[in-house]
Amino acid sequence: MKVFHGSDVRIEKIDLAKSGEFKDFGRGFYVTNIPKHAHKRALAIAAEHGTKPVVTEFEYIEAYPVTMNMTIKRFDTVSEEWVKFVIMNRDRNLRHPAHACDIVEGPIADDWVTAQIERYQKGKIAVGLLIERLTFREQTHQICFCTPESLWALEFVEDDARFDIEDIGNAIVEALAVDRNMDEQKAFHVLLNSKTYEQLANSDTKMYTCSWTDIYSMLIQEIDDDKK
Repeated sequence: MKVFHGSDVRIEKIDLAKSGEFKDFGRGFYVTNIPKHAHKRALAIAAEHGTKPVVTEFEYIEAYPVTMNMTIKRFDTVSEEWVKFVIMNRDRNLRHPAHACDIVEGPIADDWVTAQIERYQKGKIAVGLLIERLTFREQTHQICFCTPESLWALEFVEDDARFDIEDIGNAIVEALAVDRNMDEQKAFHVLLNSKTYEQLANSDTKMYTCSWTDIYSMLIQEIDDDKK
């Protein structure tokens, strides 16, 4: 499975010691199989640090942890169990790590989801309503590699296409900033949420072989059509 990690640096060697605590599935190295989500994460980190977004691609060898009898926990969808698991891992009053899994896979608790979970914790909504609200949202996905042993299931991908996609994206952002009078963060937001970028980010389309100006023209056409 192709998976992606969003940051502001290319990561070829993973260091779990640099991973933050109190995240959805605990401390670990997080990836997603949805490229757009990795790019959004990279954008957020780059905006915070005043750097450029970078997405690193890996190949997840799913048979490896099974062969090695690792503990894998998978949430196929939002559920009451998933909610309680996220709450447990974010609880600063508990001893961490709060679970003994090597790998955990499931949905992402973004800011909106977190706000709904907090309402549930405060007793403002029942768990049934919480699950209902969370179920009908855009699909999200993340995998957390929690232990050093689990990282052997990830292989770094030296992907020239990914470099081209990033270079094209940066060129388009600079052009948007000038032509449409946007700051860099706004320009990245517009690009990453466009249908044009969805096609570009999918290396199977081979759009990265086109000139950035051609792709920029497609994006501008999409923006102008959306305004009509």
